[in-house]
Amino acid sequence: MTKNNKQATKRNRYSVLASFYNFSINTGFPALTNPCNSSVIRKIFKRPQAIQWNIVGKETVDEIIFRTTTQRNRLILELMARGGMRIGEVLNLTPADNQERSLAIQKPKSGRTGETVYVSRKILVT
Repeated sequence: MTKNNKQATKRNRYSVLASFYNFSINTGFPALTNPCNSSVIRKIFKRPQAIQWNIVGKETVDEIIFRTTTQRNRLILELMARGGMRIGEVLNLTPADNQERSLAIQKPKSGRTGETVYVSRKILVT
């Protein structure tokens, strides 16, 4: 069942099988034992350690924005850092999207029909 499959597929199948046994035990077969609960099998299908991301600090982001020489690139970085916008959302902005204290995103990646991003007036003026 797991021959020639990646380790992630094997872990997924182990998880589904263990869940099936637990469901069977909890719903009507309390005498049944879960063969997936052995320590050897759990070690084989153990999930890998999560990767710890290095997050850039606010001071570093401010320094990058400050050192950017072109106004266009500085505005893109400001909108991404201060407004939490994605690069595609920033590049699709038009002057009509500029509202009094916010920007209207027409086709956000979230799947909604539209979103509003509130940014400082300093960014909207530039």
